[in-house]
Amino acid sequence: MLGRAAAGDIPLVTLEGETQGTTYHLKYYDQEARNYKGAIDSILLAFDRCLSLYRPDSEISRFNRSDQHTFESPFFYPILLKSREVYEQTQGAFDPTIFPLVEAYGFGPNRKHQVSEVILQEILPLVNFDRIHFDSISVRKEHPGIRLDFNGIAQGYSVDLLAMFLEKQGIHRYMVEIGGEIRCQGKKENGKPWMAGIEDPTRPSRLIATLPLLDRSLTTSGNYRNHFVHNGRLYNHIINPKTGDMESSNILSVTVLANDAITADGYDTPLFLMGVAQSIRFIRERKDLEVYLVYTDDQGQLQTYVSPGLKEIIQEKR
Repeated sequence: MLGRAAAGDIPLVTLEGETQGTTYHLKYYDQEARNYKGAIDSILLAFDRCLSLYRPDSEISRFNRSDQHTFESPFFYPILLKSREVYEQTQGAFDPTIFPLVEAYGFGPNRKHQVSEVILQEILPLVNFDRIHFDSISVRKEHPGIRLDFNGIAQGYSVDLLAMFLEKQGIHRYMVEIGGEIRCQGKKENGKPWMAGIEDPTRPSRLIATLPLLDRSLTTSGNYRNHFVHNGRLYNHIINPKTGDMESSNILSVTVLANDAITADGYDTPLFLMGVAQSIRFIRERKDLEVYLVYTDDQGQLQTYVSPGLKEIIQEKR
């Protein structure tokens, strides 16, 4: 799709499609109005062939069935590097060896729920990223039962890959969004920044806040998505890799802003697991991250926390 705001303006190209079980949207200004949908779809397909757990032939699926893997694509090693960084910074609150737990709770490809205390005790020793060893060529694991799951960070990584592709084409004013995870660069033709909305976790069809994104990325994690009921109990998609439990928390959603989407994506779920007080302490020590928390207080009232770097730009709609 191609549009012009006014005569003489640089064309705005809009692309959209499906990927990773969700949708993607790109908007970018390009004097030549080049349509890169074919290239975008090719990048996303290659990414899927490397890191999708829903493809038995993907690199990650084949590694999960073996003890060692030599990298075939350019995606595996960088995501391991970033995962190591976030794992260490969050003291294991983010751990991509979580897949055995994900599968046991029925969130994996087979959707078969099989959690019990006995099964959890068998699985927990396998959830330890310290037992994964890699260099720029290959990756290996200490136990055949250890399996990787990058779903907590991969979508942000794919947003960055599309942004980097656009920049290589000389495009420096764009918005890339996949499944609600966003990266923006430059300003729109009217000189205004790209705008992002944050869903109200109590009413996901509405926004609780909006903010401009200027050369930043935004991702959100919440306990209002991807849940199911089993034997009368509500399970959500945020599993604590240290305990194996589904976390019950007064935090409803965590939105993170960072320079790139893989960083924002990597930290949103761990912050959710940390709780309000620890998340605030963590963010205060990180100059590269900003956060917007939505939570309930002891009286059950909806509250928000806005980190200092967002206070002047965010517009809450409560």
